[in-house]
Amino acid sequence: MPCPCVASSIDSCSRGGDHQMRHTDADLDRASQRFEQLADDLDATTVEAEHTDDLRAIATAAEAVATDQARLREAVALARARGRSWNEIAISLGVSRQAARQRFADASAA
Repeated sequence: MPCPCVASSIDSCSRGGDHQMRHTDADLDRASQRFEQLADDLDATTVEAEHTDDLRAIATAAEAVATDQARLREAVALARARGRSWNEIAISLGVSRQAARQRFADASAA
């Protein structure tokens, strides 16, 4: 089922008790471009403006999360390249060794 947050994404959300979005950088770029197009199409003479500070805060936080996730993947890959074990990495993350390996094994191989 397509994610309601990004019209062009397919199966990009994991659904459980709460709704967590897991979008790729490309998904976020497409959503941003779509937003920019919608903003460009607005007629300032006919549109009533509402405060969007809360939505801007969400977009800023989402961008920061994507950036931080990329930095975390890079840090794990570097630690693995330097010979750190999955157990050591897991302790740093506060998760099990298996969870760390499942989440980051592909990133560290790249």
